[in-house]
Amino acid sequence: MSDSAHPYLPTSVPLLRLPGPGGTAEVQVGGTDTTDGLRVSPGPAELTALLRGLDGRRAQRTVVAEAARAGHEPAAVAALLDGLRATGLLVDLEAADLLSAEAGPAAVARTRAELPATVRARHDLVGGSGWRARRTAVVVVEGASRVGVPLAAVLAASGVGRISIRDRGPVTAGDAVVGGLAAGDEGRPRVLAAADAVRRASPLTDLRPLPAGVRSDLVVLTEPWAASDPLADDLRSRGLAHLVATVRGETGVVGPLVVPGSTSCLRCAELHRRDADPRWPLLAAQLTAGDPAPGGATVTCLMTAVTAAVQVLAYLDGGAAPVTLGTTVELRPPDLTPRTRRWPVHRDCPCGDGASGAAGGR
Repeated sequence: MSDSAHPYLPTSVPLLRLPGPGGTAEVQVGGTDTTDGLRVSPGPAELTALLRGLDGRRAQRTVVAEAARAGHEPAAVAALLDGLRATGLLVDLEAADLLSAEAGPAAVARTRAELPATVRARHDLVGGSGWRARRTAVVVVEGASRVGVPLAAVLAASGVGRISIRDRGPVTAGDAVVGGLAAGDEGRPRVLAAADAVRRASPLTDLRPLPAGVRSDLVVLTEPWAASDPLADDLRSRGLAHLVATVRGETGVVGPLVVPGSTSCLRCAELHRRDADPRWPLLAAQLTAGDPAPGGATVTCLMTAVTAAVQVLAYLDGGAAPVTLGTTVELRPPDLTPRTRRWPVHRDCPCGDGASGAAGGR
């Protein structure tokens, strides 16, 4: 490993002390539940301080030099760091990762909780870190629904830098959900109440509406039948990636994720439905004739929001192709076990002229 690597041991990794041979003490790093661990012997008290000092702010050569001044053998420290990397406990940050974090103790704590997942996702496949990608990302959530607002809050708490929630009308009693709009918000404009819900999760997230000319990285559509919304055609024509995340009746639905020019679109799914049932257009027209009532049990809404958040972050981080590319994930009560439905490009849809069938990341 390069001496310029910035080793970071998450504070959540336990350091456990065990009696060793000859009265010495061993230190077990991790090794609980399903994670691999590393047992170090002998383990002087200073070793714990050394490990807890791996905060990602110093290059490895600096860490080794400081450890040598504290009495540790440089080669042994380097071997220890390599061993921790091999177990997956240690991650390497880039210098800009922590610079892109917000200021203040609470923000630093949140950053340290989120960093390991973003760094590992990028290192596993393409190298680098997804943290800066999240911090600079712009996500639009269309609809302050029982899925949309908890989703926005999860994304904000996960480090997404700017989230714009769009909605019209007041909050109704049926809009309230854990982590989203509250019962006390009834009568307030949905967009303002939604902003307050997100701020409770991440006070410093930028929630300003996007000015003209500013493109989002991803738009999340929370209407139950977003394919019939003219907005979907507009997003496709403008080349903006978009994801469906909603509850239809009592079923949570996440996807498809549409990347114009690379995947099938929402109209493709509608055409496949029409092929399966020629009466589908008539049914769809009735389903979209008015504003749907808020639906879905609380656990269904929250499971849908979290599932959608995983897909959004996978797309923004760029470390893996989200499973919802051209695919719908359905979460049906009572077990909410995910079921998938593939929506290939339809021969009658003009999006097929440029779709290649796969995409991943920004």
